[in-house]
Amino acid sequence: MSDDLKQKAKKYSTIRQNASLTESVLKFILLTVFIISGYTKYLENILSGFTDNVYMILIMYLFVIIMINSVIFFPYDYYFGFKLEHRFGLSNQSFSQWMKEKFKAFLLGIIITLPLILIFYYLISVTDLWWLYTAMVVSFYSVVLAQLAPVLIFPLFYKFKPLENENLREKIISLCNKNNFRVSGVYSFNLSKSTKKANAAFTGFGRTKRIILADNLLNNFTDDEIITVFAHELGHYRKGHLLKNLLLSLVLIFTTFYISNVLYKLLLPVFGFSASYEIAALPLLALIMALLSFLFSPLSSYISRKFEFEADRFALETTLNIDSFRSTFSKLTETNLADEEPNKFVEFWFHSHPSVKRRIEKASDIAGELGLRKA
Repeated sequence: MSDDLKQKAKKYSTIRQNASLTESVLKFILLTVFIISGYTKYLENILSGFTDNVYMILIMYLFVIIMINSVIFFPYDYYFGFKLEHRFGLSNQSFSQWMKEKFKAFLLGIIITLPLILIFYYLISVTDLWWLYTAMVVSFYSVVLAQLAPVLIFPLFYKFKPLENENLREKIISLCNKNNFRVSGVYSFNLSKSTKKANAAFTGFGRTKRIILADNLLNNFTDDEIITVFAHELGHYRKGHLLKNLLLSLVLIFTTFYISNVLYKLLLPVFGFSASYEIAALPLLALIMALLSFLFSPLSSYISRKFEFEADRFALETTLNIDSFRSTFSKLTETNLADEEPNKFVEFWFHSHPSVKRRIEKASDIAGELGLRKA
């Protein structure tokens, strides 16, 4: 990357990181004020005047909270989610397209999460072991969603079609066969309708397992570079990262719910609540879980970065092409305006992927071990 582009990427990454942190802190503060001020009880009391059905009260309560949050943070979301992307030349969306996608995601989020919330509320109302049963439901729900996402959810946002580049498709299938990896199909999708960024991934489980390649990647990268990206993704499967991530997620889910339950019981009387199933008390539980998620971030980020390095090694061992590896990640860095060398603390706490500089340095060491020619 040129010095100008490096500065641009660092500025973009810094703004996005600061914006995300600021938004999280503001939401935490506002929710805390909402609880301490007593407005959460006031809102529940008002809604209780419309119906005696506690589940309808819960739904109305959540609707009011969501709408207030949407109104307060819309200007923030508009600037950092829409204007910023255009300012740095990354977005291909018009404002109407952006709003349409936001609304679609909003509705989908409600459809997906509302059943979980109702199940959770039933469990917290009838048993002290709500945290255990809820964690079990969330874990099961997550696995089902991961399996259904490629065929039911992703097509709501992008158009998928079988990869038309037969030569590239044959190379990918050949690589899969050599590694005893069965996949239901190789697809391209129109990521360019939203952004200039490039991406690729494996999605789904079992019969829905498929390879998806963004049209931006297919149009702007060579076949060798795309194979490098694919080999990296294949490495995640061959190294068992999918199962390991699933197990890690399960551990974090159960741990988070258990600790949340303990802290929730301790803090309920402090904030003037008498029962864990009080609707007005639920924001307190949300605060506790959000804080725990933040505290667990370094652990999950560290493990994710470790897996990325392992997948990089697999890609190099499979393709034996260090030049392609370097050019691929250099292009991805430029295309996605990624910061080559982010702040070490920020990378440690938040980044699920190692910095590009570290990845290329590590790749050069691996290339030396493998006896590959250095550029």
